[in-house]
Amino acid sequence: MVEATLAATVSWAVAAALLGHPQPFFAPAAALIVLGQARGQRMRRAVEVVLGVAAGVLVADLVVQALGRTTWTVLTVVLLTVGLAMAIGASSVSVVQATVSALYLVTVPPATDALVPFRFVDALIGGLVALAASQLFSARQPLAPLLAESRQTFAALAELLIGISEALDRDDEPAAVAALHRARQLDSAVDRLQTAVLAAGEALRLHLRRRRHIGRVHALEASSRQVDYAVRNLRVLARAGVALTRLPVANPPELGAALRCLAEAVRCAGEALAADLTGQDEAADRYAEETDVAALDAVRTAGRLLLTPEPPLPIIMIVGQIRATAIDLLRGVGADDVAVLARVDEALGLPPL
Repeated sequence: MVEATLAATVSWAVAAALLGHPQPFFAPAAALIVLGQARGQRMRRAVEVVLGVAAGVLVADLVVQALGRTTWTVLTVVLLTVGLAMAIGASSVSVVQATVSALYLVTVPPATDALVPFRFVDALIGGLVALAASQLFSARQPLAPLLAESRQTFAALAELLIGISEALDRDDEPAAVAALHRARQLDSAVDRLQTAVLAAGEALRLHLRRRRHIGRVHALEASSRQVDYAVRNLRVLARAGVALTRLPVANPPELGAALRCLAEAVRCAGEALAADLTGQDEAADRYAEETDVAALDAVRTAGRLLLTPEPPLPIIMIVGQIRATAIDLLRGVGADDVAVLARVDEALGLPPL
């Protein structure tokens, strides 16, 4: 509310009062369109809005000069503007903005002949003011929202693993089903994390003094992809946990122990990424080492379950997902891909490739 109100008002004031533009409708409109986008996409949308206004005004001006202001003019302008925007692969925002700009020019006669070029400037003012307003709350700590989102995501993953382990320890099918339901909701957490990564990158690009920190955001962006893979693994793991609670067999205690070790690895991985994001290199290295130890302990403990005669299929599936999640966690904290596979398989008891 504050951003939108401030940006729209300031955009109008700059265009009307300072620059003397008559009817600067596109200044507040452009500001609101840019702020309506998710954080992390606003710089791109600001450029699209400005270019959309320019394209729409150009098309409309040419058609009006050729046909005048009639119904056929409206049809021709919309057809040409939408067709041109789609032909060059413009986003839906650009298509709408270009078409609205063109229609406004056709249906509202300018007060002066100089009004048309002003619209491009008005859109530029609105886009710039919107970008400035969007940085008001993150100017001092542009990485704080990303840091909070990262910690919340890893905490949710660790909590899920603890919930699955407790359900299996008690052979509690309702608890296992509840854990599966939570696992299915983790996709939204990953989406929020990836959106926070984009927003932090945008904030740093607009923050001249802190732009040097953008490499840390890029590192977390790569790690967020591994988090996405880990979430998919845990969803399969939780489903196998539900299936295991429905079998008439006792769940081995090693299974819960392995899941708790994996939860500790998730927690340490989250702390490692948070420390790296804030420039605490020594702490990041220490947590990465703790992630390594806990993840391999989880795999090693789970691997012993495969040595029992004819383990149930859900247990085999859970062990496989523990292995896959451990790999994703170790890759997420920067471990070498080839080395990770070799060490995890060694911990699992598999022969080297």
